[in-house]
Amino acid sequence: MSGAMDRGVTSAPVRGLTVLYDAECGLCTHLRDWLVKQPQLVPLELVPAGSAEAEARFPGVDPARTLEEVTVIGDSGQVYRGAAAWVVVLWALREHRPLAHRLSTPAGAVLARGAVLAAAKYRGALWSKQRGGKWGGQGTYRRADGWTYVRDQGWVYDPPSCAGSTCPTR
Repeated sequence: MSGAMDRGVTSAPVRGLTVLYDAECGLCTHLRDWLVKQPQLVPLELVPAGSAEAEARFPGVDPARTLEEVTVIGDSGQVYRGAAAWVVVLWALREHRPLAHRLSTPAGAVLARGAVLAAAKYRGALWSKQRGGKWGGQGTYRRADGWTYVRDQGWVYDPPSCAGSTCPTR
């Protein structure tokens, strides 16, 4: 039996992937920039999570959840989250496909999950330290510029308050 048959590739071919990333996260935009420079075996399209484009293209995907964890959507509707999302993205890259195959094993999955958890912890530290933003974990995502994503309402703008006679630029 061939390697492709072992992985079920022939039953659900993936011809393209959309990576939903947090456009307000420095780590996420750094990874986005890195991904677009990599030789791709499967085309990657990068779309900001929670954006109007993402919501229009993927109406059944919870936008708040895409901001909580990396989400990748295949061209046939496959949805990958967390460690599985990173493994499928690596699989799409020419130079990293062998690593993706190693991470798809039971032992590799443990390593992939650890890497995703470490990145999430780092991302959370970036938000609280550098941006003043906060991902509350209760369905609310706050940005320092006054925009807030509320799970039940979508994006809401609450302008920063003016202290004295000074107001932040918008």
